[in-house]
Order: sequence, then structure tokens, then C-alpha cells
Amino acid sequence: MRAMNRRVLLVLIAAAAGLAAFFAWTALCPPLVPALIVQERPLQRTLVFSARVASASRVEVGGTLTGRVEQVAVREGDAVRRGDLLLRLESEELRAALAQAQANERQAAARLTGLRSTGRSAVQAGVAQADSVLRAAAADLQRTQDLVARGFLSQARLDEAQRALAVAQAQRDSAVAQAGANADGGTDIAQAQAQLALAQAAAAAARTRLEQAQITAPADARVLLRQAEPGQIVQPGRALLTLALASPVELVGQVDERYLEQLQPGQAATVRADAFAQSPFPARVRQIAPLVDAQRGAVEVKLALPGAAPPFLREDMTLSVEVTTGRREKALVVPMEALEGGRDGTGATLRVLRDGRVEQRAVKLGLATLDAAEVTEGLAAGDVVLLDGTLAPGARARADTAAGAAGRAGSGARTSQDNAGGAMATAAGR
Repeated sequence: MRAMNRRVLLVLIAAAAGLAAFFAWTALCPPLVPALIVQERPLQRTLVFSARVASASRVEVGGTLTGRVEQVAVREGDAVRRGDLLLRLESEELRAALAQAQANERQAAARLTGLRSTGRSAVQAGVAQADSVLRAAAADLQRTQDLVARGFLSQARLDEAQRALAVAQAQRDSAVAQAGANADGGTDIAQAQAQLALAQAAAAAARTRLEQAQITAPADARVLLRQAEPGQIVQPGRALLTLALASPVELVGQVDERYLEQLQPGQAATVRADAFAQSPFPARVRQIAPLVDAQRGAVEVKLALPGAAPPFLREDMTLSVEVTTGRREKALVVPMEALEGGRDGTGATLRVLRDGRVEQRAVKLGLATLDAAEVTEGLAAGDVVLLDGTLAPGARARADTAAGAAGRAGSGARTSQDNAGGAMATAAGR
């Protein structure tokens, strides 16, 4: 019994000594802190925002006449070529008006032709006849004057011969004036030409009105909206069809002005449509608006497609655009959670474990994302960066790189969304 008590006492003494040693070791051992071994790796910064599909221009096509729709030759979504028939109005009355105008044109042309041919010949014959009568009257007057001078005829006969000459001269002047009127540039010809011009203008106007009854495509385009049906009465100026003119597809988005300094024309982008998320396609930043929308605090960004547009794109479709705004193929990258002080590239510090002690070190930053930043000065590959900034400089610590790596893997790339501008910025160290 006494031996058994001695053994129990020895076990208790040994257990107490072990516990004392464990607590002493725990109190004196440096704490284990999550840490990361700095290595060179790629770093990419992207900006994600919503955009929509927009054509360079849209046109609303309408008629210039009041009439009843006879035929609508296209449907929404149809592709049309310049000059293709879109819509036709009833045109029986317009055809009758054109036929009447063309008849008046032919009548005016026939009158002008008659004046220049048979009318001109008749007038020239009248001039010749008047010349003959005038010569005969002049000869008769000469003979009468001789006979009166010799006393064979009376003065009354001389007066009669003079009157006959005057009448012949007037008739000849009238015939010459008529001939002048029928000559090119004469009044009759000018009047006939004016009447023909009026008839031709009336025929052209009637022909134009008939052509306006058929509405054709002004250019290569796609039909977006059809707003007329057969039998419908339409008025001038009313939009009957809306077309998207054929042009390179353009994407338009609004980006919060805070991210403006990240964007540059020519930057590559990846675009996805929600309905076709497995079919991304490339784009490039084409233009950044020079003005900022004061109400939304956003700037308009336009993107162009380098190749043919995917067939599933539709007008006004909403898309998600991810623009690569910065990339480093090799960079010393640290997580943002390890940085202290200014994170805008100046005044930043971090805590490094060197020879088992915490050291606070000033660093200079380069490309920064939401999750990570490039260190351009103050750090070297292989340095151990602490992710816990609670230990004071000079304190002893041990690096738990496994916990640091696990934390990094669990967080991944994080995304922040600006609710006011609808823009998103993503940062991923890859």
C-alpha cells in the first residue's frame, strides 16, 4: 500500500512538472503570425461596367403623303439594302393624275412643234404674198403718177393708188411681225415653250408624288420597329418604320468618374452578354467622352469590336464589359491587408519578419488593385511579409505562411460596385 502511494505521488509530481514546463514554453515562445513569402508573379487590374449595344445611327422612316397603306414589305429584324421597298400606299388616284399631266405635256409639245413646222411655213407664205402685193401697189402708184402728170388720169385716181400702197405696206408689216413671232425667240414660240415647260413640271410633280407612294430604304439597314399595317391611314411626318443603319457595332457604357484615370483608348476588353455568358468576345476602348455627366457623376465610354459582331447581339442588349486597365508580367505583389499608411503609392509601410523580429518598412507602390499592390521599392523576393499588423516593430514572432496562403486562396479576387455610377472595379493578382 505504501509503495502504491509513492508511485501515485511520483506521477502527480511528474504531471505538474510537465504542465509547468508547457506553460513556461508557451509564455516564452514567439507568437505565430499569418505571413506571406513575397514572390514575383503576374498582376492584372481590370475595370468592369455595364454597357449596351448601340448602332451609330437610327432613322425613322415616314411618308410625305396622306394615304392608305396597301402593303408593308418588311418585318421587324429584316435586313434591307438601299432602295429596297419597305412600304407602299394606294396609288390609283396618283396614277390618274400622272396620266393627265403627261397628256397635257404631249399637247403642249405638239403645239410647239406645229408652230415650228406648218405654222412657220404658213407665215412665211403670207410674208411672200404681202411682198408681192406691196410690189404691185408700188408699181401701180408709179404708173398712176406718170399718167396724172401727163393729164390722162385725175387726182382722185392718184389718191386711190397711194391708199392701195399704204394698205399693202401694212399687210406686209403684219406678215413680217407674224413671221417674227413664229421664229425662234419669238413671242408665239416663247409662249408655247413656257406652256410646255409648265406641262413638263406638272408631269414631273405627278411622277414624284407617285414615287412617294412607295417608301424605300435610304441605306443598308435593319428594321427595328414596324409601326404601320395594311389598311391603315397614315399622315405625312408620322414614323412608320424605325431602321438601324448598317454600321460597325458599338458598345456604350457609363463608368464612374473615379475610375477615369485608369481608362485609355485602345485598351483591350472582354465582353459578355447575360444570355450568352459562355460566349465572350473581344472589344477595345474606342473613345472616352470629354465631358462628365454631372447628374450621374459618370463618363461615357465607347468600345468597338475588332472583328465581326457575334450573331446573338441585339440593339440595346445589356452587356458586361471587363477592361484590362493595367498589367505586370512580373511584379512583387503584396495583399492590401498587409499595407499600412497611404495606399495611393506614397507613404505606405508594411511589417516584415527579419531574423525572427518584426520590422516596419517603408515601400513604394506601383500598379494597385482592390486586393493587391505592386511594390517597386523597399522589398525583395523572398521577404516574409506579415499580414497581422498588431505586433510592434522589434517584437519577436514566427511566420505562419500556411495560414497566409490559405487566407489568400480563400479571398480570391474581390469586386466592389459603385451603386451610384453602376461601375465595378475588379482586381485580381494572377
